[in-house]
Amino acid sequence: MTFPKAERYSMTDQVRRSSRSVAANLAECYGRRRYKKHFLSKLADCMAENFETQVWLDFALDAKYITEETYVSYRDASEQVGKLLTYMERNPDRFLAKR
Repeated sequence: MTFPKAERYSMTDQVRRSSRSVAANLAECYGRRRYKKHFLSKLADCMAENFETQVWLDFALDAKYITEETYVSYRDASEQVGKLLTYMERNPDRFLAKR
C-alpha cells in the first residue's frame, strides 16, 4: 500500500489490526467450540472485524492511497473470508466439539 506519510501508520495500522483480529477471534471461536452460543458469539466478532477491514479498504481506495488493483485483490480475499465465516455461521454444528 502507498499512503501519504500523515496517514501511513494510522490507516495501515487499522487495516492490519482489523484483519488480524479476524484470525485472532477465529482462534477464540475454535477454543469455544464446545459451547454453541459462545462459538457463534466469537464468530460474529470475526464477521464484524472482516467488515471493518473492508471499510478501511474502501476508505483507502476513495482517498487514492491504494490502487484499484490492490483494492480488488484485498477486497476479494476479504469476501472469501466472509463466505467461509457465513458458512460456519449457518452450519455451526459441523464445527462444534463433540461431547
